[in-house]
Amino acid sequence: MDKNNNIIDYKNLGYIKKYISEAGKLIPCRVSGLNASEQRKMNKAVKIARFLALIPYCDNHKRQ
Repeated sequence: MDKNNNIIDYKNLGYIKKYISEAGKLIPCRVSGLNASEQRKMNKAVKIARFLALIPYCDNHKRQ
């Protein structure tokens, strides 16, 4: 899991975006294939990236 490109970190936006649905929600671990500890790390990374405005909270503004 922790290869050079697949490190769960808020700065790794390309990897984080694969685990966020179109509605902006985090994909559950039974679908994404992450184990529980990786899912918690992903959740923390997404929250930090949203707080720093690296990724949007939702994509509703694109529909207008």
